[in-house]
Amino acid sequence: MSYLFPSSTLTLEAALRDVLRGSNGKTRVLAAQALGDIVEPTEKRRAVEALIVALEDDAPEVRMEAASSLGELRDASALPMLIKRLDDGIATVRQNAAIALGTIGSLEAFAPLAEALRSGPPDVRYQAATSLAEIDAARAYAPLAAALEDKDPQVVAAAALSLGAIGDDRALPLLVAKLDHKEAATRFDVAYALADLGDGRGREVLVAGLAETDRAWDAVTALAKLGTADDAEALGRALSSKSTPPEATILAAGKLLALQPNGAHHDAARRVLLAGLKARKGHLRGLAIEQLGAAAGAWAKAPLEKLATTSKGSDFLEAIAQTLKSIDERATA
Repeated sequence: MSYLFPSSTLTLEAALRDVLRGSNGKTRVLAAQALGDIVEPTEKRRAVEALIVALEDDAPEVRMEAASSLGELRDASALPMLIKRLDDGIATVRQNAAIALGTIGSLEAFAPLAEALRSGPPDVRYQAATSLAEIDAARAYAPLAAALEDKDPQVVAAAALSLGAIGDDRALPLLVAKLDHKEAATRFDVAYALADLGDGRGREVLVAGLAETDRAWDAVTALAKLGTADDAEALGRALSSKSTPPEATILAAGKLLALQPNGAHHDAARRVLLAGLKARKGHLRGLAIEQLGAAAGAWAKAPLEKLATTSKGSDFLEAIAQTLKSIDERATA
């Protein structure tokens, strides 16, 4: 029995029926989405077979969801039809097929994705760069390095990020050469990739990103990976900057405590995290609890215990308990 359909086989039967013969596209889309959550082996096999057929549906939104669900199910029997969908006439279908192939991770999909990266439309080239690295990191280096010369800035950015994730230092000079790319978003992703490789030559770009809503979180993450005194200083300045989004400010506080437990910005980082426990927005409270769990000392126990007794902490009791446990374990160690 699957977790999706714990009480009724008929519910599964209805989803299998609807994905193929639903009276309208929305019904078939919802069925395709649901089938991606199947976990029981026998039911999963039936779901895969139905979703493979749905990849030929006349409605592109159904093909898109079928591809996504097949990726979730990770069944290699879907590879031929997913590869075929790399040439679909609809961009979202092509992209979901490429994502699914990367998630499944079969070597059989490497060559078709490499060809898509070389000659496909920009949307599938962009996704193929990520999927190739997921399938075979070492083999992906050459096509990804070539993709740094792509005319589309988003493809260049995706190739750069994948090269950073692969961790091959041969990419360093190629990435540095792209730090002057005409597109700001691409320059940022190149700088992030360099940080993944432990190279700080994109630091200036990352520091500028601390003040940008769409990039601040990744900027904090990348600077923390570099982890030098200069990076810690940049994170410290972000704590008091009104330009840094609150989520990134809390993350920066946690990263600072991990990098420099007794550094110059220790007190400011504490204040940010403790203030985060009182934030009006729940996701900020949750993030503060998480960051305290990663780096806080005994000074955070009393505020956490107090939060657990209030309505603001009621949704985070398990996370608070785990954070308190982590603090105690660090003290013991």
